[in-house]
Amino acid sequence: MILSTIETGYFKLDGGAMFGIVPKRLWSKLNPPDEQNLCTWSMRCLLVETEGRKILIDTGMGDKQDARFRSYFEPHGDASLMDSLRKKGLAPEDITDVFLTHLHFDHCGGAVKIDENGKLVPAFPNATYWSNERHYAWAMRPNAREKASFLQENFVPLQEAGVLRFIPVSDADVKWLPGIELRFVYGHTEAMMLPILKDAKHTYVYCADVIPSSHHIGMPYVMAYDVRPLLTLEEKVCILNDAADQGHRLIFEHDPVVGCATVVRDEAQHGRIVMGKALDI
Repeated sequence: MILSTIETGYFKLDGGAMFGIVPKRLWSKLNPPDEQNLCTWSMRCLLVETEGRKILIDTGMGDKQDARFRSYFEPHGDASLMDSLRKKGLAPEDITDVFLTHLHFDHCGGAVKIDENGKLVPAFPNATYWSNERHYAWAMRPNAREKASFLQENFVPLQEAGVLRFIPVSDADVKWLPGIELRFVYGHTEAMMLPILKDAKHTYVYCADVIPSSHHIGMPYVMAYDVRPLLTLEEKVCILNDAADQGHRLIFEHDPVVGCATVVRDEAQHGRIVMGKALDI
């Protein structure tokens, strides 16, 4: 199994929304906001090459949204999804699977593109796309908190094209492919899926929006976007305890600097779990 980060650029989100109840005087030292209280975040996807498959985990925001939408989130940076794949020697046709942790626009926007005829079509023409039925139904009938994050143009065309498949939801971690297990979590949104990837040496957890950055390792650091924040706390405890005790490596989708890291127990702080080493994948 070969893992590679795929950078798709940066965007901005409100610092208070990203850090929840943590006071600005604390979180602003971690990710300093601009004059509009917006912080810069990455949209970091993952390429998994295994068993003859090239699997893309999440797709970033994409580039099909209009100027008004983009003005809210200020996408920027030199990287893009397709350019990053090209640097790996891959064309869109080479991707066999696109795994979508959940259907918020900054995770699945690049899954669909506008073709030369102005039609919305899958961005990866030979790929099977993966979600789950419970989350898809949630995205199709969004609550008021998440309505602005679920844009149907990012995922309904996949269903209409017949390329979307649903993974059965389970209460326990399930094997999806050799070396890849999935965990279903519910704090951030309904039935988000976390890939747990095991190569010959290490276990990696793609944290998606349960722990979106290294700044969110601390327990109180839970996003205000989460629909069930207390459940996010429980889910974080499980991920962090396993990571500290078993040496799992955590991949952060939104951290603007740190893409992957270990965590350790700081005995000087009564065993509190903190970031260990920042790592390259």
